[in-house]
Amino acid sequence: MLYHTGAIAAGATTMPDKEPLTYKAAGVDIDTGNALVERIKPLVRATHRDGVLGGIGGFGGLFRPALEDFREPVLVAGTDGVGTKLKLALERGRLDGVGIDLVAMCANDIVVQGAEPLFFLDYYATGELDLAQAEAVIRGIAAGCEEAGCALLGGETAEMPGMYRPGDIDLAGFCVGIVERERLIDGRAVQPGDRVLGLASSGPHSNGYSLIRRILERVPGGAAAPFAGGPVGDALLAPTRIYVRPLLELLGHCDVHALAHVTGGGLAENLARVLPDTVAATVQRSAWPQPPVFDWLQNAGQVADAEMLRTFNCGIGMVVVLPASEVASATDLLVASGETVFEIGRIGAGDGRVQIEA
Repeated sequence: MLYHTGAIAAGATTMPDKEPLTYKAAGVDIDTGNALVERIKPLVRATHRDGVLGGIGGFGGLFRPALEDFREPVLVAGTDGVGTKLKLALERGRLDGVGIDLVAMCANDIVVQGAEPLFFLDYYATGELDLAQAEAVIRGIAAGCEEAGCALLGGETAEMPGMYRPGDIDLAGFCVGIVERERLIDGRAVQPGDRVLGLASSGPHSNGYSLIRRILERVPGGAAAPFAGGPVGDALLAPTRIYVRPLLELLGHCDVHALAHVTGGGLAENLARVLPDTVAATVQRSAWPQPPVFDWLQNAGQVADAEMLRTFNCGIGMVVVLPASEVASATDLLVASGETVFEIGRIGAGDGRVQIEA
């Protein structure tokens, strides 16, 4: 549905001795939902790109991909959420970045297969629709879509009293991209001698927040505790970095053998997902500095090194595997695109595993 607002309602029997009920009295305000649609129309329009047909108001979003530009086009789709980072954002009253997080978690997942994101849809659920709250989230989604180069094609705003506590929201995102079949990146090209580059993260991104929130419970002041000249909660809410444009530029100029988005499970588990079972990766932990926010979390929670590496990205949000001969040119290109790049490991013969050495 293209920014429809609604709820799931159960049947009821007529009770003549009671006043007539309305949907609004039951907790769903259709007028508020319509007002939200009007507010976000300019945000959605700003994300439109070639291929978008129509606008808000239809039952489905319409997109015509330029299939004539492809010999064997392959669609790549991804879906994700923001997780319990939402809880921290709600507690801090900082919802401006979670929409960016939502787009990043989906768009980063499909670009690692070589796909250019085409369009994005979101699902916003709450118990009672708050216009300012919803607009802040969707404004962030629109900003993330512009950064990723994909159109915000539509979404659903579901108002479901009784399903969520007052003030709570939940988010899900859906992204579709396209790639020429022969340019799909699936890791099969990875071979001994390849090098591993790590692109810096902007913080914990959108993973590990159940542990982060437990750590904050231990600290005097919680999310308001001081860190780097401000509250630590603000540092922990830094939006997830969107790597789409730099990586698409890289793919146009360099022979990239594999890409891995570092999310839940950390660097080792996500890199292993793109390695064939004939090779292994050795990563040097000393090859990049752990950002201060991760040092703060580790010290405050007394978290072991192994647990940090399995739970958080620890400063590396994206991994690039490519031939040694491509390292210099790839690094120059990525740095010119605004990325911070570290050479963090190499590929050898093996059984598909990733070993992280000190």
